[in-house]
Formats: sequence, structure tokens, C-alpha cells
Amino acid sequence: MPLLDPQNWQPRALSGPRYTVTEPATGDPLGTVVLAGGADVGPAAEAALAAQSEWARLPHFVRAGVLRKAGDLFAAHAEELREWIVRESGSIPGKADFELHVAAQECYEAAALASRPAGQVLPSEAPRLSYTRRVPVGVVGVISPFNAPLILSIRSVAPALALGNAVVLKPDPRTAVCGGLSLAAIFAEAGLPDGLLHILPGGAETGAALVADPRVPVISFTGSTAAGRAVGEAAGRHLKRAHLELGGNSALIVLEDADLDAVISTAAWGSFFHQGQICMTTGRHLVHASLYEEYVERLAAKADALAVGDPHRAQVHLGPLIDDGQLAKVHALVEASTGAGAKLAAGGTHDSLFYRPTVLAGVDDATPAYAEEVFGPVAPVRPFTTVDEAAALAARSTYGLSLGIVTRDAARGLDLAERVPVGIVHINDQTVNDEAVAPFGGVAASGTGARFGGEANLEAFTDVRWTTVRSDVAPYPF
Repeated sequence: MPLLDPQNWQPRALSGPRYTVTEPATGDPLGTVVLAGGADVGPAAEAALAAQSEWARLPHFVRAGVLRKAGDLFAAHAEELREWIVRESGSIPGKADFELHVAAQECYEAAALASRPAGQVLPSEAPRLSYTRRVPVGVVGVISPFNAPLILSIRSVAPALALGNAVVLKPDPRTAVCGGLSLAAIFAEAGLPDGLLHILPGGAETGAALVADPRVPVISFTGSTAAGRAVGEAAGRHLKRAHLELGGNSALIVLEDADLDAVISTAAWGSFFHQGQICMTTGRHLVHASLYEEYVERLAAKADALAVGDPHRAQVHLGPLIDDGQLAKVHALVEASTGAGAKLAAGGTHDSLFYRPTVLAGVDDATPAYAEEVFGPVAPVRPFTTVDEAAALAARSTYGLSLGIVTRDAARGLDLAERVPVGIVHINDQTVNDEAVAPFGGVAASGTGARFGGEANLEAFTDVRWTTVRSDVAPYPF
């Protein structure tokens, strides 16, 4: 029996319209879901709150067992889930396998959180026991995007549940199945009690209602910087925490001692993996002037050699962009860039949603595809002459997510990295990396700092409570 039965994948009635889940590569329907409206958030939050206290009181090993079982089930149902990720989000199979691997690891790491030391014993001026204890926040609201739908949902859902919370998850409707309903099915089979995980696929109205609901004290949002600003502002008005993982325009710095035979594959992966629809995508290639011309030529040749097509029916390197809106944005930025003087070294064309990997040379600060986050398979390349110039160019961005530096001198790379304000640095690698054990997050317009992995998850999804205990009632002078 399949994990995801379209006849029974939404047991809870929702008030929104029916929505056709579409395969971007073909335009074919894959199924139908019912969307959630703003009115559905309150009942979901109320049910989650009602179920949460009993879940939090369970022994830690019970919660950990559910999370471990969920991790095992991602492997057990890998074939079915892989097909959904490929067909619904336009991923190549390798990217789908990576999502499944990370999803399982997120569950295993979350299981370990359940038994982490919960607080500290404090010194006290009074004759009493004084200590802190981490307690679950209650209900966590999770808003996740379309581009890596399984990873970007599970990395909040799993630790929040493990730490004793309930979750209301609003996935992007374009990936409602692999980013939402698949998690519900996995956790139900893993033995998660009813009422603890609610899936509300919907749009901005639903997200706004989730942020505003007083029963949801913490919001975990992954998405665009523009949407993240709105979420952060609304959360501030409601005096609740918002953990924001937003956009990026990450730089890859290639120093003059780099081995071009090795770096071109790395550079192409950074810009073209999943059609560039990754927040960490390499959006700016900063290359030493002595290597620049050859770098552009070889990266363009690599781009021209990559196969673009339907990842479900052919072996390809790039699949489709998610929809017509994303296609229009990407192509408009490329055309505006060439209109502003950039040289099109490769790509710049598309067949339906299949956009060719694109290399732009001769870019500067005014080139739209260099200055802005494209979220498409576009690699702008710019030369520099000194390390000081490279550091200044890399730092000259409103974003601060990821940074890659390629050099034969790793110590020199680390020194350079200290001069660029970002949340993630990779020496001798491109900018797109993720591990369940690692903290993840950006600074500036890329978000509010690391909020995933180990201690970051504890900070994100628990509150610290101070408690004191005395043997006798405390005396006071009146």
C-alpha cells in the first residue's frame, strides 16, 4: 500500500478551494488537495495546543522513539517519496535522494535532542535550590517554501516535535505533497499521537493568520527576504519569536592559485544545482583577473554540455523551473542584464519551463542578475585583481548567507572569510551545502542567524524557565 493515498491524504476538512498539484515538467496533474484559508488556522492551533501538553509530559525516550521511527520510514518509503519530489518540485533524482537522506538525518538528530540536558543548576544567595529548565514553547508555526520542500519542512518540524511541541505546518501549495502531506503520513505511521501535526497548505492569507494566532508563540519561516520581512514585522507586533531563513546572493571567490581543472565542476554545481532554486546558490562568481577569461570560457562550455529536461523520464542535470512566474522573473533578469551590457557566454534561452544554464560575463554592480537574487540557473562572473578587492566585492551585498573560497592555501582562505559577513563559509567548496548536525542561517537580508542544528534548535523551540525550591516558606520583613 502506498504511503500517500490521494483518496485519503487530507483527513481534516479545510475551507479553501481545491488545488491541482501539477508536474512542472509536463503540466500534468498529479492529484488534488484542498487548500487552507485563514479561518482554518485557529481550529488547527487550538487542537495542537490541546494535544501538546500530554505529548510534552511523555518520557523523553517515547518522543525520541517516534522521531527515530520517522527517520527509518523516510528510507523505507524512499522510492515513493523520491518520485513525488522529482515530479512535484522538478528535482533530479539525485537531489530528491539528498532530501530524503537529510530528512532521515534530521529525525535522528532530533531524536537525540529529546534527551539533551534540560537546564543548569544555579548558585543562589538564598538557602534554596535554583535551576533553569528548558520547556517547550507549545505550538510552533512552520512556513516552508517549494524549492527543497521536504528538507525545509522537516528541519523545523522534527526538532520542534522532539522537544515536546506541537506543530502547524503551512507548506507552499505548489509542493503540498512532498513538503507537507508526506510528513503527516510519515509521522502518523511512526506513531505520533493525533493532533500534534497539522498540515495547512495555503497562501499568504493562511501564513498571516498563522503568524497572528495567539496560540502560536514561535514561527519558523523559510522563504524570500520580502516575505520574511513581512513575517518578522507581524511577529514583532504580536510579540512572538520569528526565526527567519531568507534569500541569498552568495559569492564564490576563486583566488589566483586555484586549480581550474577542479573548480569548474564545483562552480557549475553551485549555480546550476536544482536550476539555481536554492537560497545558497552561487549567485556571484568572483574570479582573479589572471584566470577570468579561461574561467568564463570553461564555465560556459560546462553549461552548454549540461542536459536540461524532464527529470522523471530522462537522465538530466537540470529539471524545470517551478512555474511560469519563476520563469518570467529569471528571464527578465537575464535580459535586463544583457541590455545593461553583460555578455551572454552561455544559455539565456528556455523551452517552456526548462531554462538553459546561463553564464554572464562583463557584469558589475549595476547588472541586475549580479546585484539581485535570481533563483534560477544563472552564473554572473566578475574579475578582481587583489584579495582586498575580492573581500570588498563579496561583502558588498544586502545578503549574508553563504560564501565559498577556492585556493590552494586554506589558511589564506580562512583569513579572507573573516572579512565577509556571512552565516556559512566553505573553503575549497561551492556555496550549497547542508547537514543535519550543522547550524544553518544567514545574517543581514538573509535572515536572523543560525537556527538549525543542535544548540540552535534548543534555542529556537524551547523557552528557559527559572525555578527555585526551598525547604521552608521564605520569611519576609512584612
